[in-house]
Amino acid sequence: MALRLYKSYTPGTRNRTVSSFTEITKFKPEKNLTYFHHSSKGHNNRGVITSRNKGGGHKRKYRSIDFKRNLHGVLAKVVGIEYDPNRNARIALVSYLNGEKRYILHPRLLQVGSYILSGPNAPIEVGNSLPLHQIPLGTAIHNIELQPGKGGQIVRSAGTAAQLIAKEGKYVTVKLPSGEVRIILKECYATIGQIGNLDSNNVTIGKAGRNRWLGKRPHVRGVAMNPVDHPHGGGEGRSPIGRKYPCTPWGKHALGVKTRKSKKYSDRYIIRRRK
Repeated sequence: MALRLYKSYTPGTRNRTVSSFTEITKFKPEKNLTYFHHSSKGHNNRGVITSRNKGGGHKRKYRSIDFKRNLHGVLAKVVGIEYDPNRNARIALVSYLNGEKRYILHPRLLQVGSYILSGPNAPIEVGNSLPLHQIPLGTAIHNIELQPGKGGQIVRSAGTAAQLIAKEGKYVTVKLPSGEVRIILKECYATIGQIGNLDSNNVTIGKAGRNRWLGKRPHVRGVAMNPVDHPHGGGEGRSPIGRKYPCTPWGKHALGVKTRKSKKYSDRYIIRRRK
């Protein structure tokens, strides 16, 4: 993937960059693999806003992605590579020899016309899905299951890949993109390769309206509010926050404090925490 640059025709194009979309080969989604997905826009089941600064955005159809890769032993041909508005990675449409079509996350270097396979006897090639204990040490993997049969839950973002670093007993040790090292059951499946669209994190938005297309509403600084609205608010003119540490709107520490539960169930699987 490459980025397309703009000349400074307007203030909005001065620093704007977009994906070149050169890897896209199919522009209309497969109709029977899409459905309308209602976005909560930050509201809970009572209609109360529980996550601020969300709302609006362009209308999207959700593409049903095969994270499980559970059609074992059946060859699939890559038919096309598509844009997905619901994620920063690209998706690949694959057609199985039994006639079924599915979407998968598009790994880097997987080309249209290639064949992929899932199952314990699949070869170690990009796009193939295997149990972790069948994958050689040092291999780059993505779309990793945390529970056998549940489907890939981690390492699904554009440009990411985890590394298999050890095998012992019924667990394997995996180094995640965040730097965290954790153990996972060896029966869990993962896909070979790194996810494509590597330049996704280099895209410059360029103007506020483009964030609105993505469903992001304006974020107001606490120091610009009144004291009734935020702990940083109030004061005459431009004033400091007036506290020993930055706060959230609810008075909690905003920086440098870990928010992970102290007794989370998965703590015993983590060998080294992310920084």
